[in-house]
Order: sequence, then C-alpha cells, then structure tokens
Amino acid sequence: MSGLSAVPATVVRGGDKRYPALSRGFNQRWVAAPEYVRLVRTPEEARAALAEAVGEEPADPARTRITVRSGGHCYEDFVCGEDVRVILDVSPMCGVSYDESMKAYCVEAGATNWHVYGRLYPVSGKALPGGACFSVGLGGHVPAGGFGLLSRQHGLTVDYLYAVEVAVADEDGNVRLVVARRDDRDSELCGLWWAHTGGGGGNFGLVTRFWFRGLPQPPGQVLLAALAWDWSDFTKDEFAALVTAFGEYFRDHQNPSTAAGKLFAMLKLNHVSNGQIGLLAQVDADDPDGPRAMAEFIAAVDGRIGPAATKMRSVMGEHFVHLDVPRAMPWLTAARALGSGGGNRCGKYKSAYLRKPFTVEQIDAMWAYLGNERYTDYANRQALIQVDSYGGAVNRPPHPTAARQRDSILKVQYQVYWAEQDGGEDAHIAWIRDAYKATFAATGGVPVAGGETTDGCYIGYPDADLGDRRWNESGQSWETLYYKDAYAKLQEVKRRWDPCNVFRHAQSIRP
Repeated sequence: MSGLSAVPATVVRGGDKRYPALSRGFNQRWVAAPEYVRLVRTPEEARAALAEAVGEEPADPARTRITVRSGGHCYEDFVCGEDVRVILDVSPMCGVSYDESMKAYCVEAGATNWHVYGRLYPVSGKALPGGACFSVGLGGHVPAGGFGLLSRQHGLTVDYLYAVEVAVADEDGNVRLVVARRDDRDSELCGLWWAHTGGGGGNFGLVTRFWFRGLPQPPGQVLLAALAWDWSDFTKDEFAALVTAFGEYFRDHQNPSTAAGKLFAMLKLNHVSNGQIGLLAQVDADDPDGPRAMAEFIAAVDGRIGPAATKMRSVMGEHFVHLDVPRAMPWLTAARALGSGGGNRCGKYKSAYLRKPFTVEQIDAMWAYLGNERYTDYANRQALIQVDSYGGAVNRPPHPTAARQRDSILKVQYQVYWAEQDGGEDAHIAWIRDAYKATFAATGGVPVAGGETTDGCYIGYPDADLGDRRWNESGQSWETLYYKDAYAKLQEVKRRWDPCNVFRHAQSIRP
C-alpha cells in the first residue's frame, strides 16, 4: 500500500487494456460497459470518488447506476450490469489491523477472505467465521451475514460486527463518511450499523471499513474428510436414504458446545453426468470428541446406504479435495485446502434455508432433476444441489441482527456453471430453474419464509428469478424471502441514509 500511496487515483476507461477485466466480476455472465472504473485506496478517496460520481451527468441516459465492487462475487448483474455508469472498485483497500481506539480489529472493505485468514489469524490467533471461497470480498460478504465452515461453532460474521464506516450521499448529493456502532447512542447511526448485519450489500452507501470485537479463535487443528459415491451404484431409495440421513444428523446435532454440534459438512448432489455424489466434512480436532464425532457422522450418513464410499474424482461446484481418509491438519491449512476461486465461468445460483430435513416430495424432485428422470439428455458435470449444514451457534445470536433466518438446520445452494464459449446458457438456466421450482412445488416454486420446513432465501446468493411470477408463485415477494420481518426497518434505514436511491439494483432495498 505504501508504495502506491503517492500514485494518483486510478481511473480506467474504455480503450485501456485493463478495462475488459475490470468491467466484469466472478460470474462471467455479467459484463458492464461503464464510463469508467475508479479504484480507491483509502476511505477519503472512496468518499471523494463517490461525490464526484454523484455530481456527474451521465453521458448515456441508459447507463445511470453507480455500483461498488469488493471481491466481484455478486451472482447477478447488480454490480456489472448493462445500466451501470460507474464502478467504484475498493479492492486496493484491503488492510487488516487492530484499532486501539475502537478496541476492535479493523478490516477494510476490499479485503477478501484470503486476506483476513492470511493476515488476521497469524498475528492474532483470531478469525472471522466467514466463507471458504478465498476471493470473496468482505464488502459484500459481511452485509449479507457472513457464513462459513466455522459458523456452526462460532455463529455468523455479523455476530461480531461492532462498527462500520460508510460513505453516504444526502438529498443534496453531498457525500460524507459516517461511522456507525452497535452501541451508538444515535438511533439512526445504530440503525445503519444494524442494516449491515444482514441487509445485503449495495443498498445504503459505499462501505469502507468494518470493525469486529470478540472474535473467536479457530481450532488449532481440524479433521477434514472428503469422500464420494458413484452415481451408478444408486437407486432412488439409496439416494433418499443418503439425503435423509444428512438432514436428520444436523437436525439432531445442534448444540455448538459439543463436537457434533461444531461439525460442518457439505453434501454435493451433482448431476448424474458428473459421475459422483460428494461429501466434505470438517470438525474441531482440538475437541477430544472431534475424531469420534467425525466417525459417527460418516457412519450415520454412509452407513445408511449400500453404495461404497470412494475418493472424489472430479471438481464438484467450487471444490475438489482428494483425501484417502479423514486427515488432521492445522485450521489455516484446511482453509487453504478448501479455498477456491471458481475459475472463469458463467453461473446461475439459487438458495434455500431448511428448518427440517427434506420432505419425501422434495427428495423425489431432486432425484428426478439431477438427471435420473428429468433432464436425462442434459450433460453438465458442474450442475449440482449443494446442501450445507447450518444452525448451531448461528441459531444462538448474541444480539439482534438483520440476518433473520436463525432457526434453520440446512442451507441449500443450487449451482450451475458453464464456460462462456459453450453457448448453452439457455439449457443451463432452464435446468436450475426447473429443478428448483420442482423441489419447492408445494410452496409455489420457492422455499417460503416462515414455512413449516423452509425459511426463505439467502441474500448472499441473490436470485433475480424470485421477483418473476413465472418462477415464484408463492405469494411472497423477494423482499420477504430474503429479509422476512426485517424489511420494513431496512426501508427506514434506506430512506434516512440513501434518500436519493443512489445505490440501487433489481433487488435493492426500496426507499
């Protein structure tokens, strides 16, 4: 940073060889054509850049949005869309430090999970219980809630958020930096802090810094397991037994003070064309009961089915871990082993919170649409339904947050990836839409919030289809699916801190 501090602020426009790369993000589906991309390095630079952008007249009336990019992992076109005029890129602002005045660890909004794990843990022994994908930026990850492999043991990242600094624009277009704390005496500032504990990114202003208090220590050692089963060995009944066993295990093990309650796992229900179904699991090996919990978990899942477990032979979504047996390793080493960038691919995603194990009807639909009865001619090894363990400490928040799904046991992510040059986008999107709608057919094609078995969707995995009646016939809006009863208060915060709706996209908070 110090070596670049004297360099003038970077503005990249069309014709610059950097422009094509900086006009897109992780999801290669979305490519913008902004007037310029400005890279900012300090909170004051961010404030000045936003003030300048707000005061400019658009050269093209069809491109008026100002967006902010941290790691660039927004799944929809909310950051890199056709109507974007300016992208403010905070990725150079990636410092991690201890702030004595705040008595808190400060993480700049451009830092990625990789920065935080690699810089915070070695010097402090502390960690954020955030995501596994190393290139995800904190600027978007934290306001969505911040969920990862340590969350069943330590809760969500926002459970540790003490303060946030945001560049905000008032009704006259004036931009200033404000710091909002959890214990702020000013109720409006306290509301701005609260909105960043699950209210989603790109809604209220340009986030520059986060401060965290009471951060947990991750395990010194974890036990990591990776196994797979060949699809050719499965019957419909075997598939149902596997999915049911996974859900029932996490329904029955929700106490984060126990080793089993800390255990995290991902079940990778790949399309049959992948050849395998996969499972990744991690448990705290510092806990004396950790090895036993791992053995009992594998027995509970693998022991319910006939197919023989083997090694992973291919990439499954964003993961490929090749282990012979569960292996003990330092936590940071395991985080690096599971970390992924995802590659240069196009993708589409959907999500669901489950309060109970999958129903028979849901399992039947997944079996069919994974290529067994439906989409049998569709061959995409990177189409999958990933089922993550959830709950534990997540369901015991230390204080109120805007992340409202706090009694779920599973978190589901539908994923489909393809190379840009494939030219088969319509087929891939049709598969994920149909598979998702069939799974939740009983509730209008989506996992309704406050339902008997479901509790809505995760704003960190945005899905524009939730606002389309062709795919959402539930009667619940996307606002309810993401935010439940928090939406009205989020609107109040929006009206106060972004009165001109500078920060907007297809699913932004409506003022």
